[in-house]
Amino acid sequence: MGLKEKLHQTKLKYQGKKMAPAFNAIHTFLYAPNETTHNGSHVRGADDLKRTMNTVIMALVPCLLFGMFNTGYQHSAAIDGFPENFSLFEHFLTWDNFWLGLITILPLVIVSYGVGLAVEFVFAVIKGHEVEEGYLVTGMLVPLIVPVDIPLWMLAVAVVFGVVIGKEVFGGTGMNILNPALTIRAFLFFAYPTWMSGDKVWVHGAVDGVTKAGSTDAISGETVLGYLAQGNTADISYSLSDMFYGFIPGSVGETSTLLILLGGLFLIFSKIASWRIMVSAVIGALAMGLIFNGVVAAEWIPEYSKFYGLMNFEFWQHLLVGGLAFGIVYMATDPVTGSQTNRGKWIYGFLIGFLSVMIRVFNPGYPEGVFLAILLMNVFAPTIDHYVVRGNIKRRMKRLKNATIYPKTSGEVEALTTETV
Repeated sequence: MGLKEKLHQTKLKYQGKKMAPAFNAIHTFLYAPNETTHNGSHVRGADDLKRTMNTVIMALVPCLLFGMFNTGYQHSAAIDGFPENFSLFEHFLTWDNFWLGLITILPLVIVSYGVGLAVEFVFAVIKGHEVEEGYLVTGMLVPLIVPVDIPLWMLAVAVVFGVVIGKEVFGGTGMNILNPALTIRAFLFFAYPTWMSGDKVWVHGAVDGVTKAGSTDAISGETVLGYLAQGNTADISYSLSDMFYGFIPGSVGETSTLLILLGGLFLIFSKIASWRIMVSAVIGALAMGLIFNGVVAAEWIPEYSKFYGLMNFEFWQHLLVGGLAFGIVYMATDPVTGSQTNRGKWIYGFLIGFLSVMIRVFNPGYPEGVFLAILLMNVFAPTIDHYVVRGNIKRRMKRLKNATIYPKTSGEVEALTTETV
């Protein structure tokens, strides 16, 4: 008897029992369900929730693999210094870098999935519903947005908080109003700020980290931003190509703007993510950056002001550092917590980009703002959609009121002389 037949018999054994949701989750993860409908008309599509989540994970895997190489590379650079003649294959894509990144990041992935799915199974058994696949993406996102040296117990506590408070209390997948991954990030940010501040250079095996003059931090997404926030825009040691390709310190998945861009295009062409949110968020970030650049150009603030550093940073370069690009592509586009209307998506995305850069500049102690901006707009997304729908109804009612309706005659139908409602 094969594994599939054994699983099917075990499923029949558990049918109707309390642990059935937990077993069904494992069964359907390995094999497609063999249930068929017997009445009514149904259309069987290939784009179910599990396949949708797997598509997003596929878009995240390149960022994860690059982050493993970059973790090892930043470790070596913190000890030996950056190579003068950088070679991609000699200094970056090496087995030593990958192995160090693997043993450092893989525990984060295991804890994220293990704890998060355990909470999902517990709630499924208690409530008696099937285990939902929504955490498949969240479990991958979390290791990409936290410091690589964060204690595993902190991550486990944050995951429990994020899954329970950020999703399950609202009814589970599809019912949550806050992005679970960002809820986890926010919990860590406020509960353990010293681990999220990005004020040390991470080196594998070091207890307190290693500090170097003029260097930035290798443990969090705010690292380069933290350096810039102190006004060090002139002597930043990273080139634009380093920022774009990702050879800079930062959280695992947030450094390579190139891979994030490719992942965004993949999600757009697979029709998983909204291009309207991505484009409008970029426009919002550029607009806020231009405003701050104009303030500096007009000399409205002195150079010694604590806000001068990131205000003077080129507006378009905000997209190359920190977690702004990553947040726009993979988190702002969450179909559950974002706006649902087309016009609402433009407003929602623009405000995310606009507020992200604003928070960066006015919060130099913790100069990353994208996760705060997205969480804030998650709360206001239903309000935005409400007023967009109300506006559409008012415009259509106005057109209907102004329309001229001819009376029916023989062989004629009602006609509207103005626009069709």
